Amino acid sequence: MRRRKTKEDYLKRTNRYTIMFNDRELNALNAFFERYKISNRSRYMREAIITAILKKFDEDYPTLWEEKEPNLFSKNLN
Repeated sequence: MRRRKTKEDYLKRTNRYTIMFNDRELNALNAFFERYKISNRSRYMREAIITAILKKFDEDYPTLWEEKEPNLFSKNLN
């Protein structure tokens, strides 16, 4: 028998995404983490990225009237 997926199974992080930094960016990140005593760096960066994405979604929320520029929710995103 297969085990049924629980809520925790859906929340497991199984996908990897890699980013690269130049030396100056990495030094800035390390100085920031050290200054603010951030020990869980991946959690901090994940939360910062998701926060920025959700903020952008809120700014680009579709309205009743079409805007001239296409946005994230437009059908034609060429």
